Amino acid sequence: MAPRNSINLQAILQAATEIVDASGVEALTLTSLAQKLDIRSPSLYNHFNGLSGIRKLLSVYGLEQLQYALTRSAIGRAGDQAIREMAKAYVNFARKHPGLYEVTLLANGPQDEEVSKVGQEIVDLVTQVLKAYQLVDEDAIHMARAFRSILHGFASLEQKGGFGLPVDLDVSLEKIIDTFLAGLHARYPNIARS
Repeated sequence: MAPRNSINLQAILQAATEIVDASGVEALTLTSLAQKLDIRSPSLYNHFNGLSGIRKLLSVYGLEQLQYALTRSAIGRAGDQAIREMAKAYVNFARKHPGLYEVTLLANGPQDEEVSKVGQEIVDLVTQVLKAYQLVDEDAIHMARAFRSILHGFASLEQKGGFGLPVDLDVSLEKIIDTFLAGLHARYPNIARS
């Protein structure tokens, strides 16, 4: 393998995404990444520090991509419509990028500044959408957690083959989100539907 000078961090992240999406997080090694990029493994150390370094970078990248998908889905929408579109965007992201989605869950959490920053941006987006329901402070956080729990549970069960019955999964997701929204409207009756 001849080293290529054109390798940059974006190319590395793209190659790493392709590996984890095709074969799972455990398939991402320095050797597999170097082979995919057609470079020598030591060249990767110019961009990150070892396997834990690329996994962290990939976690942040995955969270950024998820945030982008959620933001795009919410633009020009509010209330129920925004929630429905964000739910579809979240699940579709996990479907399109199963390995990248999984690696976002391996992020170092609040103690890592980069992970915390992107995670907070996602929370801020969801709580901003929840303002249409006049939810603020702790109520907004509780409902953001409920929304994420529903979406993560659905996406994870789907990825692991947990939905074996021959019933349309998109319809199931739609009904689940409708039930979540009905709960919001029942719990907070003064909110307007949109």
